[in-house]
Amino acid sequence: MRILFVGDIVGKPGREIVHRAVAPLVRAYDLDLVIANVENAAGGFGVTRETAEAILAAGVAVMTSGNHVWDKKEALEYVAAEKRLLRPLNYPTAAPGQGSIVVTTPRGHRVAVINAMGRVHMPLVDDPFRALLAETARLKEAAPVVIVDFHAEATSEKVALGWYLDGKVTAIVGTHTHVQTADERVLPGGTAYISDVGMSGPHDSVIGVERDAALARFLTGLPSRFETAAGNPRLNGVIIDADPDTGRAVSIARLNLDVDDVAALRRDTSLAAGT
Repeated sequence: MRILFVGDIVGKPGREIVHRAVAPLVRAYDLDLVIANVENAAGGFGVTRETAEAILAAGVAVMTSGNHVWDKKEALEYVAAEKRLLRPLNYPTAAPGQGSIVVTTPRGHRVAVINAMGRVHMPLVDDPFRALLAETARLKEAAPVVIVDFHAEATSEKVALGWYLDGKVTAIVGTHTHVQTADERVLPGGTAYISDVGMSGPHDSVIGVERDAALARFLTGLPSRFETAAGNPRLNGVIIDADPDTGRAVSIARLNLDVDDVAALRRDTSLAAGT
């Protein structure tokens, strides 16, 4: 089976390129499932019902998040109600929502998706290592394929988790830094790994925000208002091939598509479909 994980969707530019790209990617790569991190989908900070439902309508089946999921006040109620939107598993149990879900693909394969957050240079949360180990063991009975979004700052923490869960999950996909790394591989135990899947949004920016505001903060040390940038929207993601029976990953490949790539993909898939 084949799964697409879309890197952190940032603001309107990210939502728009995802809206245009997902359906032709499903056709071109014969995808079984699409997962996306949406914690910055609404104006670059947080998620709302409106933005999440637009992403679901584009063909994303499961949405993951991270520390910014609570940035919009209405998210507290929406995260509690929408089972397809995950918050990190290792938040305290009093937090609304859930950190995992099991879904069935159109071909009948069962896939578990788990969202967790790191602790290095991040808000205080429970231990992600033991939380993920326990949740993986629980969900493996229901779904052999397990995809983990590990929302973390430190590469060392992400790499360590990769080795800790190698052979126990299908894939560990890092999010949060918005910079796609080039270390994708299948670990010896059969777990696909990448430290950060990257960002789907404006790449002529400082990880999604306007350059001038970000530079002003670095140069002066003073607060500055961050606005979502617009230039050079790109879709970052990874495609994971896995055995649906054993849950072992076969391959992982990066995607880095600009608007011209997406336009060509839409044109080619439409021609192939005879439309």
